Amino acid sequence: MSEVVDTRAMRTERRAQLGAFLKSRRAKITPGELGLASGPRRRTPGLRREEVAQLSGVGITWYTWLEQGRPINASVQVLDAVARTLGLDHAEKVHLYRLADMPSVPAAAVEPAMPPGLPMILDQLAPLPAVLLDSRYDVLAHNDAYRALFPGLAGPEANVLRTVFLTPECCNPYRHNVDDLRRMVAYLRAAAVRHLDDPAWQELIDELCIASAEFAGMWARNDVAVPMNLVKVIQHLAVGDLAMHLTIMSLPATDGAWIQIFTPVDDAEAAKLSVLLAMPDAERRRPGEEHRGQFHRASELGS
Repeated sequence: MSEVVDTRAMRTERRAQLGAFLKSRRAKITPGELGLASGPRRRTPGLRREEVAQLSGVGITWYTWLEQGRPINASVQVLDAVARTLGLDHAEKVHLYRLADMPSVPAAAVEPAMPPGLPMILDQLAPLPAVLLDSRYDVLAHNDAYRALFPGLAGPEANVLRTVFLTPECCNPYRHNVDDLRRMVAYLRAAAVRHLDDPAWQELIDELCIASAEFAGMWARNDVAVPMNLVKVIQHLAVGDLAMHLTIMSLPATDGAWIQIFTPVDDAEAAKLSVLLAMPDAERRRPGEEHRGQFHRASELGS
């Protein structure tokens, strides 16, 4: 019973905050900005409620109730119209959706720019391999140590999920671990709900479901999760397996982005990583190239 009361209280609080937020946004807009006459008798700072309602194509009574925090339903289309009228930016629009109890929030039309100092930060983490990923597992940036550890993930448009699920086990950079793979898919599903209107997300999911029965089965489980720190076993044909602690750091300034840092679990693994990093690039790549040339056709590896 207390949970029901708490839920009601939270909804009441959110509706109150929604009303205050809408009032503050319309107070910031002058009538002239939207081509409206201010008039000599205007006492309301910014727009009036009826003006917001008219410009948004909604009823004045409905909009008044929305600002008053009454328990009414608001559709995505109506909230979008109000957001356009009030000139909300992406962060404000996301806030509006959340206060209105929308099940998903709109994705940004343009991905936020990468923080200018981030490549230098990744470089300073050497000799530890480090990479910046977005929530779709696209590789956005990495240091040289990561490129040495994961040569197949250092190219343009690299995607960790595509590599992990579509690469033969003998060439896969990650040792096959069902629990790890399920966690990765569960994180993708948890993140995907924020990108329901982004066709690139659906294209990746469709591609993986068609090309990998294993991914399709895990996706169908409907599990959700968040990234977590754990131990990963990395397969590198030049030095053998490396057991690495995987440390996760989120990057709030870049929506959905997170940094992965790989740290050897002990001195023996650290020694193997040092050997790998000391090799010339051609020497690091040679075992993998020879293996693929001997055992795989180019089409099997997507090249």
